[in-house]
Amino acid sequence: MVQDPSSVAYQVMWNRLISVVEEQAQALVRTAFSTSVREAGDLSAGVYDTHGNMLAQAVTGTPGHVNAMADAVAHFIRRIGRQNIHDGDIYITNDPWEGTGHLHDITMVTPSFHNGLLAGFFACTAHIVDIGGRGFGADAASVYEEGLYIPIMKFAAGGAVDDTLLRIIRGNVREPDQLVGDIYALATCNEIGHRRLTEMMVEFDLDHLDGIAAFILDNSRRATLERIAALPRQSATGEMVVDGFDTPITLRATVTVEGDRIITDFTGTSGLDEKGINCPLVYTKAYACYALKVAIAPEIPNNAASLAPFEVTAPADTIVNALHPAPVALRHIVGHFVPDVVFNAFDQIVPGLVPAEGAGCLCNFQVSLRPRSDGPAPEGARRSEVLTFNSGGSGARPCHDGLNATAFPSGVMTMPIEATEHAGPVIIWRKELRPDSGGAGKTRGGLGQYMEVGAQEGHEFDIQAMFDRADHPALGRRGGASGAPTTIARSDGATMRAKGKQFVPHGARVVMAFPGGAGYGDPSERPRDLVKRDLALGYISPETAARDYGLSPEDIVAVHDAVAKGDAP
Repeated sequence: MVQDPSSVAYQVMWNRLISVVEEQAQALVRTAFSTSVREAGDLSAGVYDTHGNMLAQAVTGTPGHVNAMADAVAHFIRRIGRQNIHDGDIYITNDPWEGTGHLHDITMVTPSFHNGLLAGFFACTAHIVDIGGRGFGADAASVYEEGLYIPIMKFAAGGAVDDTLLRIIRGNVREPDQLVGDIYALATCNEIGHRRLTEMMVEFDLDHLDGIAAFILDNSRRATLERIAALPRQSATGEMVVDGFDTPITLRATVTVEGDRIITDFTGTSGLDEKGINCPLVYTKAYACYALKVAIAPEIPNNAASLAPFEVTAPADTIVNALHPAPVALRHIVGHFVPDVVFNAFDQIVPGLVPAEGAGCLCNFQVSLRPRSDGPAPEGARRSEVLTFNSGGSGARPCHDGLNATAFPSGVMTMPIEATEHAGPVIIWRKELRPDSGGAGKTRGGLGQYMEVGAQEGHEFDIQAMFDRADHPALGRRGGASGAPTTIARSDGATMRAKGKQFVPHGARVVMAFPGGAGYGDPSERPRDLVKRDLALGYISPETAARDYGLSPEDIVAVHDAVAKGDAP
């Protein structure tokens, strides 16, 4: 047995652990039934020591899932009880407060035994399309209406699956085969992680992970504290207003840099909403920590120790610290705005580092399709639930433009049309970038996108809108302009709301424009060649080029002629 591996050997093991959990995540992507996992990557995977400390996370996945799951494994250990943890067990929950923030995320934890002794745990999370109740949306008045609740419990004991639990799950959801398939995919991906860990321990002749765990946590903690120590000892407050459901929401964060930690306090943030856009503290904490970590220590691997110096507090029963039984189905809407409000504060402490505000929350919608009720439906008409993930533009960075149609902070991928249409009788009639939606600036905000959705012949549907930024678009930083707001309308002229379940009759479509990111810096300082490039690519119109950037009529004509000749910049 290797008694005292060198730091080089430990670094090799650390890298191996990261590759192990990435393979774990990719196994989930390959085997999941839900398009939200296969196509959008709305998942997380990680390995933990015997105390429940996260040692490594997969590259694939979202900060909300990963950083919330960093706290979740300790809840599993406490609830199951160490004396009840056995080889062959698999544990499951969708508890919003001890998992990842809402019922639509299934978290599974598997103990990993080596030579008969507990070596650690593997955990993974995936967003599932349906968990029963009212369906995925903000319409519920309490968590009891939002779907089936699975407490922390054993999905399998000693290798035997709990068939009673599976029957309960199947009897309470709209897509039972899809959900049960996802649960087995989650269990399988943990098993892949366990196999690869066992191979690693055999290769390095390890009886346990105590040595490598101490190496990872000690080095990560020290590196993070060094970054914090280099910051000014200051405190600043950031604020932003977003749409909310019926009334606007104020998010306020005070960031305080101390010698060995950064404290983010959300005192002053709006109280609970009556609808399901409330956010449990575990999810708020996940994105507040993420914002500061990417600002000051992005290259330090994410684990329990590198996250520990970022402390997050919020008064109980505020919209960022929703307590049971508050409705929380769309907790991501508020949670995805947390980094921007933290950045608004941190920009006052360390100027010139963080981006302008972006679209923030994902531009998701779910369609519940069924045979038309206003006339005869074709024989093949069917019911189906289709969830699609989409993105607006990210905010401009100090030295780089914002990314077009890219989800920040979640990192969730935009789902391709083909995958969406394969999931049910839905038609995506239009999906393209939205010109002029990125805020003007020295660096330009990322573009949002247009989408138009309808149903196949013989179907009507309900659309569950989950949008924001309709009334409060992303604000620019240091002289940059705001991004374009969200719009949503029905093709027959009927008005629609940015949030909530709404009926769409047979033959009608929903036309949406997703928000752009805000600009950074004075637009007059943007290099002329970049303005011409944006005009040639169609990112901005001639009117915007002239009005916001001062491009001359002669230059606009020259760009137009170059495009016509195929010689565009």
